[in-house]
Amino acid sequence: MQIQSVSVEDYISQIPEERQEIFREIFNTINDHLPEGFSQGSSYGMIGWGVPLKTYPAGYHCAPGSPLPFISIASQKNFIALYHMGMYAKPELLDWFVAEYPKYSKRKLDMGKSCVRFKKMDDIPLELLAELSKKMTVEEWIDIYETNFKKK
Repeated sequence: MQIQSVSVEDYISQIPEERQEIFREIFNTINDHLPEGFSQGSSYGMIGWGVPLKTYPAGYHCAPGSPLPFISIASQKNFIALYHMGMYAKPELLDWFVAEYPKYSKRKLDMGKSCVRFKKMDDIPLELLAELSKKMTVEEWIDIYETNFKKK
């Protein structure tokens, strides 16, 4: 489910009312804890943060001319999704998150390669998302991206 929006508030106004407050809390948690250098934007029908072209002019190899994506959040049909490319690309970060999750939530972790699905709005581990958001700098993300994904 993609939501086309011009701002965070526009995006939030288009999701189900019962998710709006927690979605805003997730957004604020990530936004407040990301290291300097990431920029907030909207792409692929999600709200997200990436490395701006002024910092990394090569941009995203899958969409030339666009910022390098890092973290996105989206309201899907049955859940809120958090997409974290750093966890997908750095196994140590993924291992850390999987080990920490049970300390912050009583629910079973529901995730794919880079997607964490939150189906119960009353048990989203905001403190863990804050810690996760701090774990990777722009410079580290660019280095990991170039090592793992960028076509040479």
